[in-house]
Amino acid sequence: MLKETSKDRRHGILLQKRAGLLVPLFCVYSKKSAGIGDFEDLKLLIDFICASGNSILQLLPMNETGSTFCPYDSISSFALEPMYICLSELCAEKPALSSKLNRIRKDFPAGRKHLDYSLKEAKLNFLKEIFSGSALDKNRSFHEFRRQNKYWIEDFALFKVLKQNFGDKPWYEWPDQYRLRAQKALSAFKDKNRRELDFQVWMQWLAYRQFKAAKEYALKKNVFLNGDMPILVSRDSADVWQFPQFFKMEFAAGAPPDMYCAKGQRWGMPTYNWQAIEDDGFTYLKRKLSFTENLFDIIRVDHIVGLFRIWSIPYNDSPENQGLNGKFDPRDENLWPAHGRRILSEMLSSTKMLVCGEDLGMIPPACPQAMQEFGIPGNDVQRWVKDWQVKHDFLKPEEYRRLSVATLSTHDTTNWPAWWENEAGTIDEALFVRKCAEKGIDYNSAVRSLFDCLLSRHGRLRWKKEINSLDALVRVLAQDKNLIRDIIEIYENTYAEKEKFWKQAGLSGKMQEACVPKALEAAFRIVLKSSSVFCINSIFDWLLLGGILKGDPYDYRINTPGTVSRVNWSLTAGIPLEELVKHKMVKKMKELIKSSGRK
Repeated sequence: MLKETSKDRRHGILLQKRAGLLVPLFCVYSKKSAGIGDFEDLKLLIDFICASGNSILQLLPMNETGSTFCPYDSISSFALEPMYICLSELCAEKPALSSKLNRIRKDFPAGRKHLDYSLKEAKLNFLKEIFSGSALDKNRSFHEFRRQNKYWIEDFALFKVLKQNFGDKPWYEWPDQYRLRAQKALSAFKDKNRRELDFQVWMQWLAYRQFKAAKEYALKKNVFLNGDMPILVSRDSADVWQFPQFFKMEFAAGAPPDMYCAKGQRWGMPTYNWQAIEDDGFTYLKRKLSFTENLFDIIRVDHIVGLFRIWSIPYNDSPENQGLNGKFDPRDENLWPAHGRRILSEMLSSTKMLVCGEDLGMIPPACPQAMQEFGIPGNDVQRWVKDWQVKHDFLKPEEYRRLSVATLSTHDTTNWPAWWENEAGTIDEALFVRKCAEKGIDYNSAVRSLFDCLLSRHGRLRWKKEINSLDALVRVLAQDKNLIRDIIEIYENTYAEKEKFWKQAGLSGKMQEACVPKALEAAFRIVLKSSSVFCINSIFDWLLLGGILKGDPYDYRINTPGTVSRVNWSLTAGIPLEELVKHKMVKKMKELIKSSGRK
């Protein structure tokens, strides 16, 4: 087991190899849910965690989202999403409202493949009706919550009511006196809208109270709650409006081009002015952590490398260019190690939570070195845990990083069966188009010669079996090896991926193009038996193994990065939690986890 560090004393989390489940709350529901999973449903989810032999429940960010409902583009680093408030708990106190709650359930039935997010307005209207009859004067819990969260909640409530007043326009399009926070104008607005402001605070108090109750239930069940902290916040957020000095509005954050995303990514959120945050004693960062640790035992820092350097794209650059025209901030890479370490040190000294980090993508050495030194587990995604330089093969379970979270897929990738059927052994088509243009290669001719059109889909090109050597590749491209070194590297790391996995997993018989159950089960066994201290897998990979989800696995994707679509962040599990807890799949999960030595 790993040696205990100063940051894993709580519960000795790192001293035991553990298994966990990644479950976005919007993806699950109970028979009592009003259109979407809620804070009360977390208790059923925790029961499922226990029954299946897991001990960690990982959630996506629970912050209130904006119009795209992307949890990583939230309108506050503090405020919780009110859609998750359990309405039935409130109706228990006011039975007359039950018929109206049933109407919401009828209009927005849980269990459809994708959520209808117009549900949010219906739930907010219901909450307004409950609030209209509430007296807050003698509610000590409410007033104590408001007092303890004064740092952010008053401005958040003001932000929300101002947005409503200005037709939901972003704050940077409001009249100057509100956009620039003229105190006289804000005070006058507050005086006119006291009840509306109280409503926003009241919803946050309700959400916090219900979430806290679920956290206490998890503690009793010996289940650790793993939260997710987005590294950035929406440009149109209460944070940026309240603390504009902490953000570089002239830039949009994103990611540079790589072999999986030819143009890179443009996320749109402003980057941080870390110097201003540091000059303020890192108070903004510390307050975020302080609020979050009331609800979680573990916190996953999204895109942790962004604390060292972040891809910054000029805000006025054409969105069509995605991340092509960005540069790293800080520009001087010699500054990256000290920059990231300084921020991580502040984080670790300011929280009792175990800090983990999402360290996928192009990572400079300073990041993993600091994570190792500070005892911060990273991510090892099975499809990318490879010897990229020499053998170009998948690593064995014992070769995974010990200080890591092993997994088959993430919320931003396809599930494992969809990867197997559509992406293994392929190259990104857009990337190959760009590489051909850069090197003067005839794209159409190269595609016909190199790739199997019958097995190429969803923007991926599958190598033909006949292109089984570098000589064959070079012959088709008719280029000097040194000029196509980048294409050669991609070929070496993707050709015959499926055959390599089949062999490594010890699977018998001929390699299957379809994701047969034995292939998916073998993938689970690899990550569960890995050296990684944690193994946390998506509920959708388990649902596919259990045969609960039918049809093309490519249809079961939580999010496709770089896109805005109604199918992003709206996928549901298709089975009520009450039935899931009793499903035969639970026994299979428990057997696999127990046999791996995890708990």
